[in-house]
Amino acid sequence: MEMTLRGDYFNGSFTHPGGINSDKLKTSDEEILKLCPGDIKDELWRGFIKYDHIPRVIESAEQGFQTWRKTPLSERMEILKKFQEVAQKRADDIALAIALETGKPLWESKTEAGAVAAKVGVTLTDSLERIKNKTIKEILPQIDGHTVYKPIGPCLVIGPFNFPCHLANGQILAALIAGNSIIFKPSEKTMYSSQLLIECFDEAGFPKGVINFINGTATTTQDILRHPSIKGIYFTGSYDVGKKILESVGTDITKLVALELGGKNTCIIHHDADLDHALPELLRACFLSSGQRCSSTSMVAVHKNIEQQFIDRFIELTKKIIVDHPTKFKETPFMGPLIDEMAVNKYLQALGLGEQNGAEALIAPREIDIEFEGHYVNPTVHYLKEAKKDNPFTQEEIFGPNCTLTPYEDIEQAIQIANISDYGLASSVFTQDKEIYQRVLMEVDSGIINLNRSTVGASSKLPFGGLKHSGNFHPAGVSMIDHTVHTIASLETTDNSSKIDDLVGLKK
Repeated sequence: MEMTLRGDYFNGSFTHPGGINSDKLKTSDEEILKLCPGDIKDELWRGFIKYDHIPRVIESAEQGFQTWRKTPLSERMEILKKFQEVAQKRADDIALAIALETGKPLWESKTEAGAVAAKVGVTLTDSLERIKNKTIKEILPQIDGHTVYKPIGPCLVIGPFNFPCHLANGQILAALIAGNSIIFKPSEKTMYSSQLLIECFDEAGFPKGVINFINGTATTTQDILRHPSIKGIYFTGSYDVGKKILESVGTDITKLVALELGGKNTCIIHHDADLDHALPELLRACFLSSGQRCSSTSMVAVHKNIEQQFIDRFIELTKKIIVDHPTKFKETPFMGPLIDEMAVNKYLQALGLGEQNGAEALIAPREIDIEFEGHYVNPTVHYLKEAKKDNPFTQEEIFGPNCTLTPYEDIEQAIQIANISDYGLASSVFTQDKEIYQRVLMEVDSGIINLNRSTVGASSKLPFGGLKHSGNFHPAGVSMIDHTVHTIASLETTDNSSKIDDLVGLKK
């Protein structure tokens, strides 16, 4: 697949940082080289960053907002439906780009590419319903009350590398249908698949300035989010970066910041769990996307009565996982490589930290026998006799294919284990006892709590977000649209009988 970067997109067209006929290397401020994580000998693209595009992109978004906010909802809906058609048509290209840039197997990348078009339907039905204007008749005598939702202004969407199209797309669509313009700044690790998403928006026929796209680094992000015209800031990524975004915004109360951050997610396997069902669910939860999901299961609390049985079966299945190139494979892989060398180093360092703090390796890291030179690691499993809050291994998000098993005696202890982490994104419990589920639902500090289902694979028709270090109470999913509008209250009288003589305290 030939990947040609077309540069930044604003005022309705792509503009290369170096200009069409200029020497790109001399005129760009920074160059980014992207190698395929599945085969580092495969150079995918070279990206060129130009920081003086930033004011032009912002100006485009300002002008686009003034047009789009006045566009009737029916027209906005029709253009989004056109985008849906284009995204369906280009799904295979998007999937292949995602696979090559992220390392996710092609079958998994196709799932993400398909979700891009599917998200339009959810946005137009379930999300849009949340911001429909409302009227309360006779809220006061002869007075009607109205709740009116207005778009907040140009919005900055800061995308992650692990779901470069799907996660950003959900935020973009919510902002657009509400009447906002957007600026999409993708991860510098997945600039091409993100560009394909923007090409779909371009082909759909949005007015100039409504859709904007800028490649760049943290410097690009910081310059844009500080600008007074930017009113919505939507970020998916790590806790540390999310905190820096809040620090950059500081005391500017005119901006709404919605953060979708990391997780250290726990699954509880109770003694009555159906292991034939729970084991494949957990394999997906722990190792899909090579563990590079904020909702991946990292800790599994297993009831002591079934501990050894569960461990034996889980280890046996984990050893069967196929790891290979995302597209050039002999057998369809469950896992591909990690995103880059830095991710591999962090993964191995995290495993070392675990073993230094009492974690026993049941499946240790090893060399992967693959014909390609890429960022491959094997899924690993550790065992902790006791999970404690002061153990850094129970606190740090690994963002790699590792699962740590730990025993518990009663549900109180299991809930305590689930709450040990400073994160609070996703949890799950496998049990036949609905009372146990209700206790977990009410007592575990997570934004997502599932019964007999893994922590990954959320529904777009529900909120998606966490608490503690996993978010700032502005969940994505169906409720993403709530953070793209501001609410107006209006009283409308049908009684024009007020008279000066009715006022008390005026001289006669």
